Amino acid sequence: MARIETPADLEQYRLQLREKFGKYQYAVSVCGGTGCRAYDCINVFETLREIIDKKDMSHTVNLRLTGCQGFCEMGPLMFIHKNGIFYVRISPEAVERIVESSILGDEVVEELLYKSPADGRRIVHQQEIPFYNKQRRFLLAMNRDIDPLNIDDYIAKGGYGSLAWALFESSSEEIIDIIERAGLRGRGGAGFPTGRKWRIARQAPSPDGIKYVICNADEGDPGAYMDRSLLEGNPHQVIEGMTIGAYAIGASEGYVYVRHEYPLAVHHLLEALDQAREKGLLGKNILGSGLDFDIKVSVGGGAFVCGEETGLIASIEGKRGMPRPRPPYPANYGLWGRPTNINNVETWQNVPLILQMGADEYAKIGTEKSKGTKIFSLVGKINNTGLVEVPMGITLREIVYEIGGGIPRGKAFKAVQTGGPSGGCIPAHLLDIPVDFERLQEVGSMMGSGGMIVMDENTCMVDIARYFMEFLTHESCGKCVPCRLGTKRMLEILTKICDGQGTNENLEALESLAADIKASSLCALGGTSPNPVLTTLRYFRDEYEEHIVNKRCPAGICQALITLRIDPDTCTGCGACLKICPVEAISGEKKQPHSIDPEVCIRCKLCISRCPKEAIYTE
Repeated sequence: MARIETPADLEQYRLQLREKFGKYQYAVSVCGGTGCRAYDCINVFETLREIIDKKDMSHTVNLRLTGCQGFCEMGPLMFIHKNGIFYVRISPEAVERIVESSILGDEVVEELLYKSPADGRRIVHQQEIPFYNKQRRFLLAMNRDIDPLNIDDYIAKGGYGSLAWALFESSSEEIIDIIERAGLRGRGGAGFPTGRKWRIARQAPSPDGIKYVICNADEGDPGAYMDRSLLEGNPHQVIEGMTIGAYAIGASEGYVYVRHEYPLAVHHLLEALDQAREKGLLGKNILGSGLDFDIKVSVGGGAFVCGEETGLIASIEGKRGMPRPRPPYPANYGLWGRPTNINNVETWQNVPLILQMGADEYAKIGTEKSKGTKIFSLVGKINNTGLVEVPMGITLREIVYEIGGGIPRGKAFKAVQTGGPSGGCIPAHLLDIPVDFERLQEVGSMMGSGGMIVMDENTCMVDIARYFMEFLTHESCGKCVPCRLGTKRMLEILTKICDGQGTNENLEALESLAADIKASSLCALGGTSPNPVLTTLRYFRDEYEEHIVNKRCPAGICQALITLRIDPDTCTGCGACLKICPVEAISGEKKQPHSIDPEVCIRCKLCISRCPKEAIYTE
């Protein structure tokens, strides 16, 4: 692998790669993200490669196993670049038909195209699919087009061009000015202005001149996988962004702190770092600029609290991951006491894009105070699950109903939680609010790192609050009393309410505890932990009152407050429920309506999942 010594070398090498790739007659991308791997995409890819080799087409087909292409619900995914055909839910058995029809020929395999649930129409091109056509895929764009294990793919697409421009065409101060003018805000939580954070770190004195940059990839929110997919699919853009940031603040060493549950992301990142070093794009005297900068990978143990900056720093230093009081902030006193700039994966990946587009063009995307795009993991009770990248300012309704395809089985939308376990639950009457930092905070939630969990009419909001408080209680580091004991007490009260033992005084206690925890917790985990409880109390107080006053769970979720019944007019006596009941609470003759003994029933709801006629209900 030839070393690139200067920006001129980089451009020459880029032209050579484009000429090389241009000689291929076809380019085919198979999604290799973690979601599609669960659907056996590796077998699809290997089958495709075997067929191409067998047909002696390897010199005409550029085959790539790419990162996540977003539409996880429909995996495995395949994109044929020649004619823009996009196939979904591919099996290894279907691959040869695809080769014959769409690579060697100009036809499509109709049954492998996306089928519109609205009208049954088969859609050939990716951008015409509703899931994609309202997105603006800037950060995720290369995930479809490059092999993350091949640096040549990234360079051919313009990769490391922003770094070369920064090192030779701009000063470090000018880079910070550009980031500030673009309006980039941190994508990992509170949305602090990135340029301002960089400037503080640049101006901070270091006792020995050493400064650090860190990429926070400790993505611990339930249901969130944005950072994982970016590292898996395009690690070089993160490396490039960190190197530009290091140049801007005067850092010589960087760390990527990534959780151990992301083995594929770690593997791709380590391989990308090795390739960047071999090319001369990382390490000593990068591109002949005199900049010395390298990146190490620190694999965390999975503690949610290590997503907090000072807890993360403690973990890298080999200490227990526990936050410390701030100030001093990491930008002044961070890793090993030196000035340290920390941004998350998505923030770093925006940096080369901003330099490529220009600050003014980037700032045109989004809203006045929230610039650019945001990636969300859209999960829960939603038809189209996956990763979506949308401009700031898009409404929740557009995300849920136009991109997400609405709620399965025609159920009613009830709420969406944004911002992870410390975020808030936003009700249906606020679906038309724009998604930006300020508006989400106004309604009691937050942007967070980008988790978005959709809930339908069958969701109990008291149980949801209990679930997230249980998670946060478990993940508390225990260092400060308000978080350690306050969250535990809130969980006890919520459990009591779900068990039918709640009182009206419990609601006042929850609100009082929440105020104390928010005001006095040491770090953001504690400070934001009451959000799910406060927003559900604010928007769904009637459900709490139903649990307390009428000892009833309207959604039929809380086991202590429900009774299972069989509708005799609907039940056909098929016996499916009788066979699956673990405690033999169901009785009835064949082809005659069955019944459930409430004294024996343990309310496990297995019968509901098995009933073909949906004759079993809760009350």
